Amino acid sequence: MKPSEKFAKILRIKEKNILEVCQSMGEACHSKGALERVIAENDFKVKEILGVLNISKKSKSHEVYNAIIEKLKSDDRKLYKILEEPKCGSKETCRFMIDILKDLSNVSPNLFLKHDVAREMLIKCPPQNILKSLGYKDTDELLQHEDFRQVFSALRFVESSDWMNNKLVPLYNKLRPEDFKEREIDIIILDGKWLKVAEKFIKKKYHNVSHLKELGIVFIIPLEVDTPGEMLRIFTLVLHYLHEVTFYATLFRKYRNNHDIGKKIMSLIRGEVSEEKIKGDNVWRIVQRYLAKDDPDDFRLFEPHVNPETLHWDKAENDISRLDARYTDLDFTFWKNLNFVGEFFPNKKGEELVSFNLIDSIMSLVKEKERIKYLYHHQEALWNKIFEEFVGKDRMEDLVISNFEKGFIDINKEFKK
Repeated sequence: MKPSEKFAKILRIKEKNILEVCQSMGEACHSKGALERVIAENDFKVKEILGVLNISKKSKSHEVYNAIIEKLKSDDRKLYKILEEPKCGSKETCRFMIDILKDLSNVSPNLFLKHDVAREMLIKCPPQNILKSLGYKDTDELLQHEDFRQVFSALRFVESSDWMNNKLVPLYNKLRPEDFKEREIDIIILDGKWLKVAEKFIKKKYHNVSHLKELGIVFIIPLEVDTPGEMLRIFTLVLHYLHEVTFYATLFRKYRNNHDIGKKIMSLIRGEVSEEKIKGDNVWRIVQRYLAKDDPDDFRLFEPHVNPETLHWDKAENDISRLDARYTDLDFTFWKNLNFVGEFFPNKKGEELVSFNLIDSIMSLVKEKERIKYLYHHQEALWNKIFEEFVGKDRMEDLVISNFEKGFIDINKEFKK
């Protein structure tokens, strides 16, 4: 299989399409051989990984996959021990983990919605399911007795999507520049009482960690860590969300003095992605969420696009690899810069793609009993890597932020500036 054919197969597009995209981008960016460099880096890393895992290119796909899973299980056990065996149903045992997460991510205070403003939104739009579940007569009584941050976090899995989208989120449209302030990002563990009502949310989201972009909160729903890979999943997800929250705070700051800041914030909260067709060559769509989770055949996945989610994962992997310098028996550097890396290996039906992407691998491990394998993080990372190879790593995030509102990056215009 030719290298360009392999990449086209991973991205599920025609080989001629990726060749045309790369030729046109090369001319616009004055960069030759970008695709060849990505392919060469992928192949080098695959060879390096197989050497570490002590398997060969001729190994069967299940052998490669099993070797990755065993590596993850070992890393997960070591991380759990280093973090002093935190029980995520207990705030007390997670304090050390939270301190390390904050230290590794090194995220700064940033611009977020004022708590008082968010409280007023709840008073205007009472969360009926929460009030009923906890037995409070109204929002005032609720907020007198409950931690506001936990209540707002619980909205995501207690209230209906109809309530969120049609009652609460429209209130964001009325936000003003003075409704935001500088604040540290919070990492919180919800009280145990939220666990029962959170079950549907956890099943839908595949994990028990989420975030509130607008409030600068990353929250963990209390679950016992009793599944291989679960500690790694929680730890890397929190790191990812810390960088995601910071990314969106940069956008809040960018929009702060706009008269329609509320409308822009509302779009960000909803994770809106343009459905407008791409017009012209060298125009890349900005996809701010994982479309494949809702529809793996969404037409936007087969067009040139960049996904800021991958940027956050890159940073999370860099963060966790720094643990190696503190603890000599760790080898998290193994996973660094593997987001876009994958290879086809033989199996009974011919061949199968194995992703070396860290979060794909972690999610597959946690879902091992259900025989669920994940690939979409890898596919999105490969699109990002191709784009990055043309514009440069340092410039990539700047281009995403400066063009986020439009939803597209027009390389022809950007390289004429």
